Amino acid sequence: MPARDFFHSVMRIGPVQIGTHRDRNGTTKHAAVCSNDNCGWSADYTSRSAAQLAARTHRCRVR
Repeated sequence: MPARDFFHSVMRIGPVQIGTHRDRNGTTKHAAVCSNDNCGWSADYTSRSAAQLAARTHRCRVR
């Protein structure tokens, strides 16, 4: 089966990007990913507000 995992409703809060996608089971998830080099932080959330809160409070450990 081809990969059909694509993001829509992408927004950016500081260095963190938030995108909405559907997982394998068809449920909507919101991914928050830090775009700084060597940070590597990412997480999936069930609500967009939780992803936005995580993006606002994220602090990169690598400087």
